[in-house]
Amino acid sequence: MTAATPTPRIPRRLALQLCVLCAVCLWPYVLFQPWFLSTVSALLLVWRVVLAWQDRPAPPQWLTLLFGIGCAALVFYAYGIPVGRQPGLSALCLLMPLKLLETRRMRDVRATLLLAFFLVVGMFAHEQSALIAAAAALATLTSLTVAALAQRPRASVRSAVKVAAGLLGMGIPLMLVLFFLFPRIDGPLWGMPLDAYKTTGLSNRMRPGSISQLIQSGEIAFRAAFNGKVPAPSERYWRGPVLTHYDGSEWLPQTLPRENEQFADTGREWQYTVTLEPHNLRWLLALDYPVDSNVSNTRTDNSLISREPIRQRIRYSVTSRPDLQIGIDEDMATRRIAMWLPRNFDPRTLAEGRRIASEYKDDITRMQAALQFMRDRRLQYTLDPPPLGRNSVDDFLFVTGRGFCEHFSSAFVVLMRAAGVPARVVTGYQGGEINPIDGTLVVRQSDAHAWAEVWLQGRGWRRIDPTAASFPQRIDENGLQASLPPGETLSVPFVVRTDLAWLRDLRYRWEAVGNAWNQWVLGYNAQRQAELFKRLGLPDADWRTLVSLMAVAGGLWLGWLGWRYRARRPQRDALDKLWQGFCQRLARAGVPRLDWEGAQDYIRRASTHWPAQADTLQGIADHYTRMRYGPGIPDAERMQQLRQLIDRFRP
Repeated sequence: MTAATPTPRIPRRLALQLCVLCAVCLWPYVLFQPWFLSTVSALLLVWRVVLAWQDRPAPPQWLTLLFGIGCAALVFYAYGIPVGRQPGLSALCLLMPLKLLETRRMRDVRATLLLAFFLVVGMFAHEQSALIAAAAALATLTSLTVAALAQRPRASVRSAVKVAAGLLGMGIPLMLVLFFLFPRIDGPLWGMPLDAYKTTGLSNRMRPGSISQLIQSGEIAFRAAFNGKVPAPSERYWRGPVLTHYDGSEWLPQTLPRENEQFADTGREWQYTVTLEPHNLRWLLALDYPVDSNVSNTRTDNSLISREPIRQRIRYSVTSRPDLQIGIDEDMATRRIAMWLPRNFDPRTLAEGRRIASEYKDDITRMQAALQFMRDRRLQYTLDPPPLGRNSVDDFLFVTGRGFCEHFSSAFVVLMRAAGVPARVVTGYQGGEINPIDGTLVVRQSDAHAWAEVWLQGRGWRRIDPTAASFPQRIDENGLQASLPPGETLSVPFVVRTDLAWLRDLRYRWEAVGNAWNQWVLGYNAQRQAELFKRLGLPDADWRTLVSLMAVAGGLWLGWLGWRYRARRPQRDALDKLWQGFCQRLARAGVPRLDWEGAQDYIRRASTHWPAQADTLQGIADHYTRMRYGPGIPDAERMQQLRQLIDRFRP
């Protein structure tokens, strides 16, 4: 009987090293994909670690194929589509531990290493933060280390890490050349699939519960760097979408018929730069009231709007004047739009508005009466408002009495419109935290807020915050948490809301690093590239100049590497020179040494040509072999003896 061929198996040490590489490449994806996909990847990896630790063979191929089909079904269940950025990367995260389970040959090892590099690149398709860059650098270093260990199985991990670090070091200058000189293009370099862009943060519409859900996120919405003094907390109203149309359940933006006239005041002025995170909509953020911006248009409702959806982090400069009087001469058509209410909604609120209108004759006293009415209702500010029915404003004011800022602002605007006063809802952010490390104002999703604007005769549009009127602590230094009822807390990450000084200081430092990364690395756009070359004396550097400089700088670096690591002929010692000279004598006599022949094999073949001098030839070979491969260093006496034996030979 013929013995069965044993199943090939990679060394146990190499299998464990590949498992470590897999873990290093997969952990960043835990932040971006559904938890159950990460759990399946971890379980498959643990299975492979157990097999490698126990030195057991890989499972049969039919079993890994079955698991592969199951993983594909999980990806489809998670995303609903089989292709795209998210499904593709999640499939790779499942494929890598599956590949480890079937790794049996060095060819499989190389395929796993290539898969690791794909996962490194895929990290940046999710996010380009400093954390992801550090994770990608670690994964690249680990991949190169494992590749070195796969080529030299007996090498130590320390020596392999040195080799990998050296390879990374060689690439850093070329990376810097490409970073500074590659022509910057506004927008992505390639078309992304539709799922690459998702709407995050504040929406351009509002319904009860929309902001209270957003408020639970501790993610950074934007940062602002001021030229001078930072506004007080009570003045940090960051104006976003302005919502004028109300259909009874939802507030929507509506374009007004003409531009509002702005009557400048000689009051204060804020100048600042905003670094806005991508949200896939067109709205921008600014303090009241923006009068100048370098990347946007000012809408008729005095909000800033971008020309394109914000699909990547952007920086823009704004000048705001909080003391401007806006829309003093607003025409009747615009005011009529801001007083429209749908029919057959919220009858009790409409009746209360009509009562206020009958008792108070001017807009200011009507506004004050509406605010007092809401205070008298003793409404409760809560993150967990009860569900509302069809008449949501009536339910909030007269039934539940519990709501968040969107409930307060919506109810107040409906009440004012019912009283005959033009009003609208403004959504955005209120507050922000100053980072003492870099001095920037950090505004999070948990600072999302909604307030109102009313139009007053002779004063124009004025900001009214009904939430702050009932809960003034909402806009002071204590912020949102101080306004919540006892026992109710934000569910933002602990590191964001903690009172531990050391942990808060650590967060400040990390966010300052992230801000520097955003400004100097991710913020290096076409404008900054042009400014850099203008300072270097190349004010008119176009893409042809940049490509030429890039080619020259890259060529010089690659040329230096080629010269530095060129193949060098080994240095010959005196013994080798003597032996090579003897071999050349035999070659001239008709017996050249073959490349694969050692000293003894060569001399035996040469002895067949000169049998009379076989003893002399063998003595030369024995003497050379003992000096070359024996203990000790060849001394002058033994070198002289070998030289005499060679001189005695006459072919």
